[in-house]
Amino acid sequence: MAAKLKKGDKVVVLAGKDKGKEGTISSVDPKAGKAVVDGVNISIRHTKQSQNSQGGRIPKAMPIDLSNLAMLDKNGKPTRVGFRMEGDKKVRFAKTTGDVIDA
Repeated sequence: MAAKLKKGDKVVVLAGKDKGKEGTISSVDPKAGKAVVDGVNISIRHTKQSQNSQGGRIPKAMPIDLSNLAMLDKNGKPTRVGFRMEGDKKVRFAKTTGDVIDA
């Protein structure tokens, strides 16, 4: 199945401890059905100091399920994403407004 949400999309969290927060997708794992969103689902990782990095308690954004995310349309409202053919090209569109997301 094609991934409806992609890297760089503005999304809002629909469920969980960060419900209502907005952010940008930094990476997507379509096989696991999860995405990492900046500033959402933050966890503290305890890391050991090395030559390259300072150790300590480092906050890290953890993956969140794609079903708990909704894309923000141009008006800033959550929307579902659909696919349709425009000519010979498959495009994503916002279900609420019908606008093409990426041309």
